[in-house]
Amino acid sequence: MLTAVDHVQLAAPPGSEERLRAYYADVLGMTETPKPPALAARGGCWFEAGDVRLHLGVEDGFRPARKAHPGLRVTGIDAYAARLAAHGAPVTWDDDLPGHRRFYSEDPVGNRLEFLEPR
Repeated sequence: MLTAVDHVQLAAPPGSEERLRAYYADVLGMTETPKPPALAARGGCWFEAGDVRLHLGVEDGFRPARKAHPGLRVTGIDAYAARLAAHGAPVTWDDDLPGHRRFYSEDPVGNRLEFLEPR
C-alpha cells in the first residue's frame, strides 16, 4: 500500500550543482541535505522544505523535463511568484485548474516546475 511520496527526482546536466544550489536554496528557500557518500560520488544534490523533498541527479545526455514536473504547493503564492521573478526566474500564470491559483516556472537547467495554492 502506498502511503506517501518520499521524493521527486529531476535530472540535471553534469557540472550544474552550483547553479542548482543557488536556485533551490537561495531562490526557492529549500535546504540542501547531504547525500550518502556512495550517492554523492555520482554528483547532483538533494533539497527539502518541510515534507517536500527534491533530488537532482546528474544525467549524461541531459534534456530538461518540459512537460513532466513536480507540483509544489505553496502559501502566499503572489509573494512567492514575486520572489522568483525578482531572481530572474520565469513566472507563467495558468488559471485552468479549478479551485487553485498556479504558475509555472523552470529551474536554471530548464526543468519545468508548477507552484500552486488552493483558493
